[in-house]
Amino acid sequence: MPDARPPYRRILLKVSGEVLMGDAPFGIDMTTLDNVAEDISLVVAAGFQLCLVVGAGNIFRGVSMAGRGMERVSADYMGMLATVMNALAIQSALERRGVDTRVQSAIPMEAVCEPYIRRRALRHLEKGRVVIFAAGLGAPFFTTDTPAALRAAEMGCDALFKGTSVDGVYTADPKKDPTATRYGEVSYQEVLAKDLRFMDASAISLMRDNHIPIEVFSIRERGSLMRVLSGDGVHTTIRDMG
Repeated sequence: MPDARPPYRRILLKVSGEVLMGDAPFGIDMTTLDNVAEDISLVVAAGFQLCLVVGAGNIFRGVSMAGRGMERVSADYMGMLATVMNALAIQSALERRGVDTRVQSAIPMEAVCEPYIRRRALRHLEKGRVVIFAAGLGAPFFTTDTPAALRAAEMGCDALFKGTSVDGVYTADPKKDPTATRYGEVSYQEVLAKDLRFMDASAISLMRDNHIPIEVFSIRERGSLMRVLSGDGVHTTIRDMG
């Protein structure tokens, strides 16, 4: 059955920090980083407009450190700074492939990147540049899911693509439950009602309110980003089903 979904032109790609670890216990695996950059470069070459938010779980996780006794606000700010490190790494990998990029940070640090300015970011996208949003919202108590959803709405994106280590949204954690099955499509409301924890509830609600579909796929699978953009590939779509 052909895909009735209108084609996406502009997307926001959310990459979890854990993906960048590859098989290492922490940090950035250069092979994985290059593979992600290569897949993004192919999408840009095909004429799609792309912006990106990257997590920091490969370097520093604020919630985890707060649970071990660090003050939560300080821990979250440290996590935001770690996202800037990941953003600069992705920028470097993309520019080695000739992709024009800009990093914009919610915490101003002009020596290494631009401050987040919505109109400037939109102009970069219109010129075919990849915009990498770093430092979350610049405020504590949020994971990077919420700024990814907010930036997707602010940039007028057609969809939010969540690249993870799992190829979609399952009825249960497939790593713990071998009977878990993957959804092809599921509504925002069902995700929230069943507490399918692939993304923060606040981010899902924001996408629902702005009618922006979410595509969940495994970014570890080479070429999967382009396949999902083409309406193919293994993934789960979260959208209005009414």
